[in-house]
Amino acid sequence: MKIAIPTRDGHVDDHFGHCAYYTIIEIIDGKVTGTSRLASPEGCGCKSGIATVLRQMGISVMLAGNMGQGAKNVLEAQRIEVIRGCSGKIEDLVTSFLNGEVRDNGEVCDHHDCH
Repeated sequence: MKIAIPTRDGHVDDHFGHCAYYTIIEIIDGKVTGTSRLASPEGCGCKSGIATVLRQMGISVMLAGNMGQGAKNVLEAQRIEVIRGCSGKIEDLVTSFLNGEVRDNGEVCDHHDCH
């Protein structure tokens, strides 16, 4: 399994479309086996083409702070599960995810300057 996390300064970025980069985590048998970075494209996350790139990389889960409905729809159309409401240090979030403690909060950002 591979997950992507919108990141800024080692923490989950509050908004998927404005992150500095994506942290890519590879998980095998419930353990982290690799970590890498993917540069964030310029512009709006839902129109940038990042969802297709992430899917081609094998990403199946996006752990995000928040995002608009358009971005959520684009990611889900690429068969990437979106879990919103994430925050904190990347390492702590990944541990919580692996322990089954991360759930989608159901909140959707409804304007492009939502932070």
